[in-house]
Amino acid sequence: MSKTIAINAGSSSLKWQLYQMPEEKVLAQGIIERIGLKDSISTVKFDGNKEEEISDIPNHTEAVKILLNDLIHFNIISSYDEITGVGHRIVAGGEYFKESVLVNDQVVEQVEELSALAPLHNPGAVAGIRAFRNLLPDITSVCVFDTSFHTTMEKHTYLYPIPQKYYTDYKIRKYGAHGTSHKYVAQEAAKMLNRPLEELKLITAHIGNGVSITANRYGKSVDTSMGFTPLAGPMMGTRSGDIDPAIIPYIIANDPEMKDAADVVNMLNKKSGLGGVSGISSDMRDIEAGLEAGNQDAILAYEIFVDRIKKFIGQYFAVLNGADALVFTAGMGENAPLMRQDVIAGLSWFGIEIDPEKNVFGYRGDISTPDSKVKVLVISTDEELCIARDVERLRHKN
Repeated sequence: MSKTIAINAGSSSLKWQLYQMPEEKVLAQGIIERIGLKDSISTVKFDGNKEEEISDIPNHTEAVKILLNDLIHFNIISSYDEITGVGHRIVAGGEYFKESVLVNDQVVEQVEELSALAPLHNPGAVAGIRAFRNLLPDITSVCVFDTSFHTTMEKHTYLYPIPQKYYTDYKIRKYGAHGTSHKYVAQEAAKMLNRPLEELKLITAHIGNGVSITANRYGKSVDTSMGFTPLAGPMMGTRSGDIDPAIIPYIIANDPEMKDAADVVNMLNKKSGLGGVSGISSDMRDIEAGLEAGNQDAILAYEIFVDRIKKFIGQYFAVLNGADALVFTAGMGENAPLMRQDVIAGLSWFGIEIDPEKNVFGYRGDISTPDSKVKVLVISTDEELCIARDVERLRHKN
């Protein structure tokens, strides 16, 4: 019996989940927010309890110390010796990492080098890795990469139509993201359909604050909507998704608030999407409230959002030459039945039909009608469990 911690570290946050393995039982979970800022918040949930503490947490090392101290303080574990492994979610693995790997000095350096591909995520992940290595140096430490699942894409799919020197010299290509989620829900879809994954063609739609769509043929990613960075693809909560690249120099030339490309990219990442168009919120619940109130900006934001998701799903029907099932997952994918209904309504030509009695908030499973030519599934993603499984696999391999 072992205990494994799955870690998802951002620039100012650290989410975690502690599992008892191999039973895959969640013992506790929590999040530490506002790291490096005043009034940091540490929240721990266990056995139906929720504990919250506000203090100043200057860096990720101190955050990890608090996490570990809480495990002892709340009697979740009696000794650090019970912790046998830690798995770190890494957004960008570039071309270095085709699968999850045991952490060593070279791996840490490479993850740090790849920060340019995920500047909001990789630096925080490196800080988390170093903190655990300092405090628990003898446990199995593993990096699990969002990009590794997409390394099965073929060259004609992942290359951009620009001079090839930008790939050979600068490694500019499509990398994708959310791979751990897409891999997990594809496996769960195969179980739900009672068919081997190796026989299925699936379109998996991870629709949260970040949005990515993946074409999965026989268990492998053959195309995905996120690109060189997680900014590409459909419209998202605060990200624009795909735009004409010529817009960037045009904005710099005409908007005095935008000094350079970095300013524009920051706007496209943090001030666009549902939040930018609506002027209300990046949260679909607030957008839906705006729809009910007749707010025209909320209506427009919602219509663009549905339009872009529908288009990516449509093109992946072409990539796969048909699909057995479409899977919705993540925050909005799992909890926004109106959005699912309106996306599917625009795909009726493919013979997709959903049952309105099943397409409701809280329902998980097959929401399509018996006559639907393509099954529509709602599956809760579990990236943390995938991370814990990889830690266990590599711990026994080591």
